[in-house]
Amino acid sequence: MSATPPTMTKGSTTGDPGNAPASGGDGLKAGLKNRHLSMIAIGGVIGAGLFVGSASGIAAAGPGILISYALVGAMVVFVMRMLGEMAAANPTSGSFSAYADKALGRWAGFTIGWLYWFFWVVVLAVEATAGAKILHGWVPAVPQWGWALIVMVVLTATNLASVSSYGEFEFWFAGIKVVAIAAFVVIGLLAVFGVLPGSDNPGNGFDFLTSHGGFLPHGPGAILTGVLMVVFSFMGSEIVTLAAGESEDPQRAVTQATNSVIWRIGVFYLGSILVVVSLLPWDSKEIAEKGSYVAALDSIGIPHAGQIMNVIVLTAVLSCLNSGLYTASRMAFSLGQRGDAPKVFAKVNARGVPAAAILGSVVFGFISVGFNYLWPDTVFKFLLNSSGAVALFVWLVICITQLKMRGVILREMPEKLVVRMWLFPYLTWATIGMIVFVLGYMVVDGGDNREQVLLSTLVGVLVLAIGLVLDKRRQAAAKAVTAAE
Repeated sequence: MSATPPTMTKGSTTGDPGNAPASGGDGLKAGLKNRHLSMIAIGGVIGAGLFVGSASGIAAAGPGILISYALVGAMVVFVMRMLGEMAAANPTSGSFSAYADKALGRWAGFTIGWLYWFFWVVVLAVEATAGAKILHGWVPAVPQWGWALIVMVVLTATNLASVSSYGEFEFWFAGIKVVAIAAFVVIGLLAVFGVLPGSDNPGNGFDFLTSHGGFLPHGPGAILTGVLMVVFSFMGSEIVTLAAGESEDPQRAVTQATNSVIWRIGVFYLGSILVVVSLLPWDSKEIAEKGSYVAALDSIGIPHAGQIMNVIVLTAVLSCLNSGLYTASRMAFSLGQRGDAPKVFAKVNARGVPAAAILGSVVFGFISVGFNYLWPDTVFKFLLNSSGAVALFVWLVICITQLKMRGVILREMPEKLVVRMWLFPYLTWATIGMIVFVLGYMVVDGGDNREQVLLSTLVGVLVLAIGLVLDKRRQAAAKAVTAAE
């Protein structure tokens, strides 16, 4: 394998040689418009975990959860900057898997690509079940498994129709999330300072940040506990780099997404959590019982807050499902193109859609949904834990890959280095240290965190072993062909 990444011109699907143009018969079509990519970039960082999981983080760390979010947010900003540097120079549907393939070796691209695919297939089951619970609560006549089936079928059909259909759905899903969070932050801050007309909240400013046991009521160590609880809600920010290969102007889309990630995390995560812990004491029973956002809206006096949040959470779930299926299929497509997955995954239909990769991904998604209903505490829990630390593995591989790819880009295509990682290589090494520290702390913390790291590592080692065996067989076959010639 050459360490030199292939060049990529506008309209091509991946950096591998021999691929048809995006408008050609065998290539992915550039069906994503700039507005699609912009909203995918903005909405990709807002997952259902922000709405559902923030209450437990607040309970664990108090107002200090803001530091936890800031630390993880900084880590994600750095990782996205590194990924943006590589993606702007060479946009491809395989993204970091393709870059690892070129920079570290075929075994690396194979391993991280399949682990990432596995992660999103399991996420499909989690999100389909979460969405089905909400829909079943509204229409109990349809069983919960029926709603999960309906949701999966509809979004599968959307992804099979065309990439522009995925982009359009995601544009509106993400748009609703963005508008909802932005409105929450604005209305919440007005209430915090007591200038919101008709608010039931007394508006104590930022008093609640320190008045109930201090800013760190459980001590500084709780910040690290909070980090473990919020880190996985950031997964998905890298999706825009996979989608860029099917956009009208990949380099511009990646550059804009990379440059905007700081304010996206600042507003949507830090801004909204700041509003919650400023409107209510961190130890309020309402936050624990209703959830952080519903409790905050109730404190202001907004009617039907619970149902409003259900609509927003459902939108976030559908967005995650839509993007998860898209992401898994494009990773399978890229692996197929590189010979690391069945060749049928690399084929596209007349609409420029990798139908086999989509159907292959959704089949495993349906199987995972079945496991979630049949054996939620055994088989599905194993799947969930064995994919739990994959996000951190992906970020770690991105960092290591960027260390090598910077030099390659400078040698081969310096004009494409339009996005640069700050303080290279020092900040890259610091980010690697942060990720390794989080993984180590998960092991020390014990419980589900330790199980996630150990099981994810086990699965990773198995996939790596398969990749190394296949690589050796390919090398042996190549040598045999050379000898015969």
